[in-house]
Amino acid sequence: MERVLIVDDDIDFQFTLSNILKDEGFEPIAVGDGREAIRAVEKSYPHLILLDIKLPNMDGIRILEKIKKIDKDLIVIMITGYGRIDEAVKAIKLGAFDYIQKPFDRGELIFRIKKALHIKNLSREVESLKKVLSEKIVAKEMMGESPQIKRVLSQIKIVAPTDLTVILQGESGSGKELIAQMIHQESKRKDKPFVAIDCGAIPVSLAESELFGYEKGAFTGSDVKKEGRFEQADGGTLFLDEITNLSDEIQMKLLRVIQERKLQHLGGKRDIKIDVRVVAATNADLYEAVKKGRFRNDLFHRLNEFHISLPKLRERKEDIPVLVKYFLKEANLEFNKKVIGFSAEGIRFLLNYHWPGNIRELKNLIRKMVLLSDSEYITFDDLSSYIIEPKDEIDLTTSLAKGLSFEQITNNLERELIRKALEKASNNKTQAAIILQIQRKALYRKMRRLGL
Repeated sequence: MERVLIVDDDIDFQFTLSNILKDEGFEPIAVGDGREAIRAVEKSYPHLILLDIKLPNMDGIRILEKIKKIDKDLIVIMITGYGRIDEAVKAIKLGAFDYIQKPFDRGELIFRIKKALHIKNLSREVESLKKVLSEKIVAKEMMGESPQIKRVLSQIKIVAPTDLTVILQGESGSGKELIAQMIHQESKRKDKPFVAIDCGAIPVSLAESELFGYEKGAFTGSDVKKEGRFEQADGGTLFLDEITNLSDEIQMKLLRVIQERKLQHLGGKRDIKIDVRVVAATNADLYEAVKKGRFRNDLFHRLNEFHISLPKLRERKEDIPVLVKYFLKEANLEFNKKVIGFSAEGIRFLLNYHWPGNIRELKNLIRKMVLLSDSEYITFDDLSSYIIEPKDEIDLTTSLAKGLSFEQITNNLERELIRKALEKASNNKTQAAIILQIQRKALYRKMRRLGL
């Protein structure tokens, strides 16, 4: 039921208008002056306001300005008397949606209210549909055809139509947000908002207000009321990325909100009902996090109604050409370039590199290559300067305890690094040399010396 706030100092008019609105299925709230109107906006969350221009103490124009500072998207229809059209026009310029003159016809008033609410809802739906369509195209173009991805797509098809909460587990950069978007797009909530939040990027002190919202004056600097991410996602899907970064206190509050389907703003006392599907993601092993006490057991089991493990990019290398094609097209548009593709050696390099940063690393590399490229094709030499391998941690204490000499330790280290580089390069010595960032001839000499 949509709430309509009536702001008018005429008690009889309030009574009459309230009855009209009740008959039409609305929930009326009536107040008589500006201060009461501001309080009602902050506490009752009306969907629309009928605001008289002529009021005691504070006129309707001033009230409108204050309301718009609290919620710039709130629909306001001004009520004006005969001969005060100029003030109504001024109100429209300040953000009022419409105005109506007294005395007005009941049918005309209800028509204007329903029209205003319909246009606002339609605008939200259009924006949501545009986003959904764009995301569907992206997902279709960049998923690939590997067995691992086909298995993930099959799981999405099964779980998306339900309201089950989902945990997505995968390495950083493996495409967890894209999968969450696909679940949303294939669900009955697809026309409602998809809201994403990176829990690892929120300071601990701000996590509660960011997720659940806050009231004006709840803390220093909270000059206006603000919706949290749960309210923004109402009716749709909330994607909580890197959920293990939330503190135990926030985890407990999150569990309560998910279970009870209602929340309170920070500094607020009123329960706000919400209808949100939660998809959570992590690059950590949640089972281990629960065992070690870093993640609440009760929240884990509440979220883990369905689990999807995302494959690493190095486990589905047959998808790399599909991803390269998509990211290349995207980067050309972004930088106004016309790079056609990669040389044969360049493609082989991409296929044999082990991609510790997964899809995100591939995308960033291609963007960088396209930006820097001054030719139609990106070559092997272009790529070799920008791939940086993480160095393995070596246990020197153990080696020294065994009584090995400096030369023996360094030889063992070199031998292990070369073996790993060759493994990652599928025994292609040229590419192994690039991974190790040494000349190919130097690699050959080392291999002969070390007996490889």
